[in-house]
Amino acid sequence: MAFRTDLAVEAVENLPHAANLQQVKQTERTIEGFSVREVDILGKAAAREIGKPCGRYITLELDALVRREEDAFPRACRALCTLLRELLPDCAASGPVLVTGLGNRMITPDAIGPQAADHVIATRHLVEQVPDVFASWRPVSALAPGVLGQTGVETGEVICGVLDRIQPTAVLAIDALAAGRLSRLLRTIQLADTGITPGAGVGNARAALNRETLGVPVIAIGVPTVVDGATLAHEIAAQLGSPSCEALDDLSLPVMVTTRDIDREVTDIARVIGYAVNMALHPHLTVSDVDLYLS
Repeated sequence: MAFRTDLAVEAVENLPHAANLQQVKQTERTIEGFSVREVDILGKAAAREIGKPCGRYITLELDALVRREEDAFPRACRALCTLLRELLPDCAASGPVLVTGLGNRMITPDAIGPQAADHVIATRHLVEQVPDVFASWRPVSALAPGVLGQTGVETGEVICGVLDRIQPTAVLAIDALAAGRLSRLLRTIQLADTGITPGAGVGNARAALNRETLGVPVIAIGVPTVVDGATLAHEIAAQLGSPSCEALDDLSLPVMVTTRDIDREVTDIARVIGYAVNMALHPHLTVSDVDLYLS
């Protein structure tokens, strides 16, 4: 069985010859006390091997936030803001940006995107209508398009329709992901400049949202909220030295595993993402400022 994950760091870790993999660059650093790992996939051969498109994948580990360490929330917002600014293309330095929160608000593990979009300060209408006050603000639009089962419209179709009207210089797409290991659930944020495929984490992939399909750079912000049950069971069985197990046959149908405190954890991390997006798109804002504008 294939190891199933949306995280580039896990995909590389699971390759037996990862250390010798050509056209892949891996680096580690610390920002605001949080560990950051970056995987740069530089060639098509490596992309095929890993199963991810060529591009930059940055993983921010938020263990301190989960432990409720002092000042963990503002530090997490600043760290994520710094990484987002690194990935934003030069063409989007001051132009309009569309922030889209993907997923189903009614299903908690899939609600990261819509909840994060709730914390994004929409300014496009203010810049247009009150230019004297908001001249220094970037035009930002926030959209939570729902899912096909709710609207009857593909997410990509909704976004393309909006793009024609607002003509953004970049799109930030926020979505839930699937991890391969429980230790990364809601403790990791992956940023990528390769776009995103909605629904891929739960085996229901829709049309990809990337530069090729939308015509503008797409920065993906993803949080793993589930682990595929079969992947988890096979990993445990393999570590115990029992790769064959009758109980694994029960997982022939998709089963997703998540955490007991998923409601609180999704709320917390969605707030971090929303605040960080505001600060990245409006450099003059601080965490306190965002609190004020959203209150």
